Amino acid sequence: MLFVDNGRVLTSAGAAAGLDLCLHMIRRDHGSAVAADAARLAVMPLERDGGQAQFIVHEQPGADGSSLEPLLRWMEENAHRGLTLDDIAARATMTTRTLNRRFREQTGTTPLRWLRRTRIRRAQYLLETTGHSVERIAIQVGFGSPTSFRDRFKQLVGTSPLTYRRAFQGSD
Repeated sequence: MLFVDNGRVLTSAGAAAGLDLCLHMIRRDHGSAVAADAARLAVMPLERDGGQAQFIVHEQPGADGSSLEPLLRWMEENAHRGLTLDDIAARATMTTRTLNRRFREQTGTTPLRWLRRTRIRRAQYLLETTGHSVERIAIQVGFGSPTSFRDRFKQLVGTSPLTYRRAFQGSD
C-alpha cells in the first residue's frame, strides 16, 4: 500500500507516496477528471501499483513561428490517415532527406516518430475519456492494426492500453 486514508488521518511514506496521496485527496474532493488532469501535469499516473512506469506526456513544439510549425499542425490534424514519409515531405515541399534533417534539428526526432507519438497522445486521451474498445481507438488514431497499436503504446507509454485506461479511470 502506498498510502493510508483513515478518514481524518491520511499518511504515506516517502516522497512519491506523498504525491500519490495528494492525487487521492484531489480525486476524493474534486473527482477523477480533475485528479487525472493533475496527474498529467505532474507527469505521473493517477494510481500506481508500485511497479508501474510513469506516464510521460510528450508535448509537441509550440507555435513559435518555427518553419515546421504549420507542418506539425497538419500532421496532427491528419494523424489518423496512413501518412508516409513521402506524404509528409510532399506537404512540406522538400525532399525526405531535408525533411528528416530539419525535423531532427527542430524537434529532436524524426517525422514518423513524431507522428507515432501524436497518435499515442490522441489514444491516451481517448482511453481516458471514452469507453471505445482498444481496436476502435487503434483505427481512430491511425494505426494499421490493434496489435501494432498495442505494441507501440506499450513501447512509448510503458504499459498496455487497458492498464493505462484503468489507471486514469476511477470512481468519482
